[in-house]
Amino acid sequence: MKDSIKMNRRTFLQGTGAIGAVALMGAPTILRAAPLKITFGHGAAAGNPRSVAAEKFAELVKAKSGGALEVTVAGSGMLGDDSAMLTSLRTGTLGISANSQGATSSIVPELAALGMPFLFTKSADGVKVLNGKIGELLKPKFDAVGLVPIGWWDNGIRHMTNSKRVIKTPDDLKGLKFRTPPDPATIDIFQALGAATAQIAFSELYVALQQKVVDGQENPLTNIASSKIFEVNPFISLTAHKWECNPVLMSKMAWNRLDAKSKEIIMEAMAECTTLQINLSEETNTKLLKDFRANPALTVTDVDLEAFRKQTASVFDKWALKPFGPFVKELRTTVLG
Repeated sequence: MKDSIKMNRRTFLQGTGAIGAVALMGAPTILRAAPLKITFGHGAAAGNPRSVAAEKFAELVKAKSGGALEVTVAGSGMLGDDSAMLTSLRTGTLGISANSQGATSSIVPELAALGMPFLFTKSADGVKVLNGKIGELLKPKFDAVGLVPIGWWDNGIRHMTNSKRVIKTPDDLKGLKFRTPPDPATIDIFQALGAATAQIAFSELYVALQQKVVDGQENPLTNIASSKIFEVNPFISLTAHKWECNPVLMSKMAWNRLDAKSKEIIMEAMAECTTLQINLSEETNTKLLKDFRANPALTVTDVDLEAFRKQTASVFDKWALKPFGPFVKELRTTVLG
């Protein structure tokens, strides 16, 4: 099965002419009769705001370029998990990825600091910070690993779900095992709360919960709904313990091969789709919360937020001692004053 999956990914990339080392081998723009094709990979399920925005991006790029640029979207982890797509970006075999904060922080550690506990209460506030000084500080970090951030999407304010019991206070997490992304800030938050953690690919999460490999997980409501996590985790606790972004990244090799006009088109389309994605996330979260509360099969619980804040305050102090401690302090000052 694994060999089959690998072959499908390889065939997809070859068939779409994914922008990369092979697709752009130096042919002058004037000689290109066919559209320049760019593959856009992401791991979100159909209907997720990330998926909708990616499809819109493809539509806008084609329209704005008069068909000279053509984006092919490969969603639902078709090209591998977020870590695999990051590797593909860095080697130039993938053009763009709406990736995850957790996976990306493995190569740009500073990014994980955005997930400090209770740093942001609104997704729009996080995106605003990234579009300012903090984002500028991150750009050279991405450049050093062969990536170009072309947009910052919203991966939502995150909440906890589990299959065992109602969670209202930090003590209720003791004895539970939670899946987290490979994000050090999230892991530190759960350890501070007394829970065990396991890192499992998002594409494998539903089955892991169904088979009781882990008791619970944490995600924004949009992901909990689109991946049907609520079916195997009926206890939803509105912890709002952190916010995460979806960095939209382009291969530096692919970016450098685009002319100025193409880069302008990419950024214009991304700006429009970022607004769309954030608005969709907000609208969807509001509706989903109402739907979840109305579902008799689910138990939706408001938690003691102050107790959670107090229990996780040590995470800030721990992160201030990291090699990129000055960035953590700058971020905290920018957000909290």
